Amino acid sequence: MTATSLPSSSLYTGLALFFLGALNLVLPSGYSVGASLLLLAGLYRLGSFSSLSARLSAQDIWLLAALFVFGLNGVFDALYHQASGSSFDKALRFICAIPVFFALRAYPPRLEWLWAGLIIGSLATACLASWQFWVLGWDRALGHTQAIQFGNLSMLTGFFCLAGLGWAAQKTHPTARRWWFMLLLVAAVLGVFSSLLSGSRGGWISVPFVVLILAKAYHSFFPWRLKIGILIGAVIAVTAVYHTPTLQVQQRVQAAFHDIELYQQGNSDTSLGARFEMWKAALLLAKERPLLGWGKDQMQGAMQDLAEQGQANPVIGAFNHAHNEVLDILAKRGLVGLLALAFLYVVPIRLFAKYLRHPNLATRSLATAGMILPVAYIDFGLSQAFLSHNNGVMTYAFWLVVFWACMRNTTCAHTAPVATAH
Repeated sequence: MTATSLPSSSLYTGLALFFLGALNLVLPSGYSVGASLLLLAGLYRLGSFSSLSARLSAQDIWLLAALFVFGLNGVFDALYHQASGSSFDKALRFICAIPVFFALRAYPPRLEWLWAGLIIGSLATACLASWQFWVLGWDRALGHTQAIQFGNLSMLTGFFCLAGLGWAAQKTHPTARRWWFMLLLVAAVLGVFSSLLSGSRGGWISVPFVVLILAKAYHSFFPWRLKIGILIGAVIAVTAVYHTPTLQVQQRVQAAFHDIELYQQGNSDTSLGARFEMWKAALLLAKERPLLGWGKDQMQGAMQDLAEQGQANPVIGAFNHAHNEVLDILAKRGLVGLLALAFLYVVPIRLFAKYLRHPNLATRSLATAGMILPVAYIDFGLSQAFLSHNNGVMTYAFWLVVFWACMRNTTCAHTAPVATAH
């Protein structure tokens, strides 16, 4: 252990990781608590940047470059279009996540802090969602944000907990292994449960893709009897959830098809109908300024102009983004911004995919969670401009660095043998 890697420093980063997972959705701006603590440690560590840069691998550089390029593109876009201060703020958050990598590599935390934070966060989020939905009688649970962000991020937390099952399975003590496995599994269910109470349909589409990632990572680990049992249990659970009236899943699915029918009849005053109109308007605007786009502030005015000219339904004037990540970036930042977004998604997917079958299950679990993150965000972005919201930006940027740095810590440690399920 080096002089700079003291137990107290690793305890600090461990607590910061815990807060990052535990407070994300249960407090107003709760996502910023753990992230700010990690950023402070990162800035402190950057004081000796010269010693750190020599230890950067090519993969480290690629991942950090993905964050830097997207953040830099956001800053350039804000300057070029003379945007408001919030545009600079969101762009700089991607760059601010970079120092966290150096903090976690210099002061490696125990992974128990990471997974415990996600477990507590999922439990607390489910309690908040249940309170809002059943006690307060709200139509949709939304935490301290809005229903779409709340539902998708709570489901993402559940996905992370599923990825952590591999880490739990490699615990050597049988009692610890059983408890961690059970807690992560319960937390995963609660994450999905909170999403159901939010009524956010967009995130549900990500489930089969996440299942494929989990299958790729763990299919050889679980015996066939357990795989069949999980499959049967999943089918029963989905059927039960769909037919439970209080959860309103069936009603939300039917409403989606009804919205499509109404749109085909010329009615855009529905949830999906408004999205279709925003997508159409965003494409029209992108054709006018394909390279650098309109910028955030000018885009909203241009969409209102389209509505006044009869080229789009006036319903689009109530929104400041296109409710689709790709089209929103394309209209606001043009093809340059779209390339930066692709870089932000594709690079982590390719990097984490290389570790999905790593013999060390701790490494494999972090790689699985890291790959789930951009894949889930691609799905979330089909019906929501997720990176237009602070919690969407902070969750992606900081968790991406956290999973990568912690995974790199495990690959530099002694490689553990592959365990078997019990």
